[in-house]
Amino acid sequence: MERIKVGLLGATGAVGQRFVQLLENHPWFQIKELAASENSAGKRYGDICNWKLSTPIPDVIKNLIVKNSMPDLSCQIVFSGLNVKVAGEIEMEFAKAGYPVISNARNYRMEPDVPLLIPEVNPDHVQLIEAQKINRNFKSGFIVTNPNCSTIPLAMVLAPLDKKFGVEKVLVTTLQAISGAGYPGLASLDILDNVIPFIKGEEDKIETETIKILGQLNNNKVTPASIVISAQVNRVPVLDGHLMSVSVKLNNDFEIDEIKQLLAGYSAVPQQINLPSAPDKPIIVKNENDRPQPRLDRYAGNGMSIVVGRIRHCRVLDLKFSILGHNTIRGAAGAALLNAELLKTLGFFS
Repeated sequence: MERIKVGLLGATGAVGQRFVQLLENHPWFQIKELAASENSAGKRYGDICNWKLSTPIPDVIKNLIVKNSMPDLSCQIVFSGLNVKVAGEIEMEFAKAGYPVISNARNYRMEPDVPLLIPEVNPDHVQLIEAQKINRNFKSGFIVTNPNCSTIPLAMVLAPLDKKFGVEKVLVTTLQAISGAGYPGLASLDILDNVIPFIKGEEDKIETETIKILGQLNNNKVTPASIVISAQVNRVPVLDGHLMSVSVKLNNDFEIDEIKQLLAGYSAVPQQINLPSAPDKPIIVKNENDRPQPRLDRYAGNGMSIVVGRIRHCRVLDLKFSILGHNTIRGAAGAALLNAELLKTLGFFS
């Protein structure tokens, strides 16, 4: 099968680098074009990319010439790892020009006609694409977004709980890795030997994005879930992997073993249709008292699985547990890649 040619917007950034890494040997997609800022345009990727990942830049990518982020790229779809400051205008230009845009940026996540997609949770929300095309007079282009890097693991765990028991309230406190701030990110004097209890806009994203994802699609509109979520966020001196402490109020009675079995056995559309980036187990349950831990568990399922542990009763609400997700793989580039795989399977591009 001939692979689909893709373009990568924001190719030199932290998320862009992760896209390059994940797409290197992908069976369906092949990087054809790299795009970034005007300062990078016209130069070899290997010369201007400050590569920060443990694996080397693929040789074939190293020699590609970076182009401006303009909708004249020779490719069939584009992945966007653009900074929020420029993503809105650029992504819209590409969609208007007929490109399917698979975005990691937050600019369009909460737009009523834009899917905020987790394939294991709300694959039916892709139906919004047709309404989006009509509303915005797109011919073949469209925009699909993946959620925030903390929203994804939370929503993936809440989804099966809500379906079986009904989720009423959620308290979540995050311990978020420094890679979530991009590069160069935070100054070492700010984050070393420290925890910063504020990340701009992060709490609101967790609280609003999650209920859109868990909402019901009716007549090309998403009715948000009636779950009340309160989030507190912290930046901690960990390289990769967001850890979350969660307490949940459920509408129905449960046993702890029942919760563990439900989460450990969870499977959804990506597993059923064998999408290339889908982990065999989207949720992995740990029974050790001190797991999950970022250093030990962030690469579970090649970084695409969500790891849950410390599942126990909560004296204030009903249930409490810890969640870990790799923020630049499952929470960013890997999430967008899985979205693209689902869209291809459903015939939105070929």
